[in-house]
Amino acid sequence: MPQTHASKVVILGSGPAGYTAAIYAARANLAPLLIRGMQPGGQLSITTDVENFPGFATAIQGPWLMEQMAAQAAHVGTTLVEDMIVDVDLSRAPFVLRGDSGDAYEAETLIVCTGAQARWLGLPGETRLRGFGVSACATCDGFFFRGKTVAVVGGGNTAAEEALYLTNHASKVYLVHRRDTLRADKTNQARVLAHPRIEMVWDSVIEDVLGSGQPEAVSGIAVRNLRSGAERRIDIDGLFVAIGHTPATELFRGKLDMDSDGYLVTRPDSTATNVPGVFAAGDVKDKVFRQAVTAAGMGCMAALEAERFLGHRDVAHAAEFGVNVGAGTVDFARVQARKQEIVGALVKGLTGLTKSKKVTYVVGSGALGIGRVVTVHTTEGTTRQLSGRNVILAAGSVPRTIPGFD
Repeated sequence: MPQTHASKVVILGSGPAGYTAAIYAARANLAPLLIRGMQPGGQLSITTDVENFPGFATAIQGPWLMEQMAAQAAHVGTTLVEDMIVDVDLSRAPFVLRGDSGDAYEAETLIVCTGAQARWLGLPGETRLRGFGVSACATCDGFFFRGKTVAVVGGGNTAAEEALYLTNHASKVYLVHRRDTLRADKTNQARVLAHPRIEMVWDSVIEDVLGSGQPEAVSGIAVRNLRSGAERRIDIDGLFVAIGHTPATELFRGKLDMDSDGYLVTRPDSTATNVPGVFAAGDVKDKVFRQAVTAAGMGCMAALEAERFLGHRDVAHAAEFGVNVGAGTVDFARVQARKQEIVGALVKGLTGLTKSKKVTYVVGSGALGIGRVVTVHTTEGTTRQLSGRNVILAAGSVPRTIPGFD
């Protein structure tokens, strides 16, 4: 049966950004809830050797690193949920997220860490050899190809920058592009065309990625020239696919500000989006660095900003009830006492009105009905239905707008 889960901090995504946000939020006693999504661990879950994440003297496996982050997040108090969010309502707080499971999640703050996916060519060999010579990140994996021959496919700035970076490690770099000119900016074009270790393969597409050995690893690519139709094999040790990334932001289209490529936009030096209480961290907002360690750093930032947001909100909430906390810590005992005083006065006023037959006052739990009717289960065990032009619901401390009751 579908359930509703409420949390001060809900985190979407289970990559380095999401787990780091969870760890910091949990250590701030915010009891975060992290929804792992369709691919727990993000892109690192399909990455083999990782040598550039701080703290490890030797190479580690990407899936193992994500398992350790998940275990740490759970250890400090994060609730990990296996679900995939299919709809979000950010029009009012608490935000409501609906999962594929049918469950609903209410979030006082939301940290979006849904990441971005590399675009792939869709070739059988590319899929089979991913992690065995096929990569989408030269910064991550270029080190493993020292003194070897590699190829980059693409024609934009990303492809040009990947090819240039790989010249620091590889002895030769082929850059395969389907046109006769690059789409990269003029500076990158000039650097690529002038570099002695980069050879352009113009007007060509990769038909498949070839492998050999046990275990099988990349040994070459089958290339077809689009003008002549001629096919040839190029022997390489690694292929870097640089045809762009797609941020996982479709859920938030029309609800959060995005740039022209679909990445979430945040304030400068911040993870805050245009919706107060919603923060974004990691590759979902970063199209420049796209590293595990930078994503983790942004996850830390998002958790700290969410904690600060909730703290400021609590101070404002205390002020609503006449408790002046200044710049100090919220004294919730004083807030509660003041709330009880206000509620007591309200009950006294309502009791007086009931005697004059202007208002019906019933103690119990209510459920919203149809046509301005509230069904109340009284503390005496009976059920009553109340109707009228104006119905006052006094449930909890947060005023809510109820559709149909204005």
